[in-house]
Amino acid sequence: MEIINRQANHNYFVIDTYEAGIVLSGTEIKSIRNGKCNIKDSYAIVKNNEVFLLNTHISSYEQGNRFNHDETRTRKLLLNKSEILKLKNKVELEGYTLIPLKIYFKGSHAKVALGVCKGKKNYDKREVLKEKDIQRELEKNNKYR
Repeated sequence: MEIINRQANHNYFVIDTYEAGIVLSGTEIKSIRNGKCNIKDSYAIVKNNEVFLLNTHISSYEQGNRFNHDETRTRKLLLNKSEILKLKNKVELEGYTLIPLKIYFKGSHAKVALGVCKGKKNYDKREVLKEKDIQRELEKNNKYR
């Protein structure tokens, strides 16, 4: 099961990606396996040489009675120290943002593809849409020849 942030490529230029593990509770992992997760408004921050994922909505597990989790709690991401320092430098010095691109499973562990992104302006978004339309028209014309 993959949870994909579809708006990330529309709103940001993705410069680099990192794979990070997530610290989750049992009911959170079960909800993610059921696909009950939303990372549309999520972002990550570097605080005290640790990386945290904010605004990720993981719905409560239906069979999870009193042991259920808080749906939008801050979750810690697991990265190497050198990767954290690289991310910290990019975010603080160069003004990039850390956006989760997708959550997926690698074996039995949940992973996050964390993108180092730069925001797009409205004219950048229009330019990308224009290029897609031109490409679509070219493919359509080649198909009928």
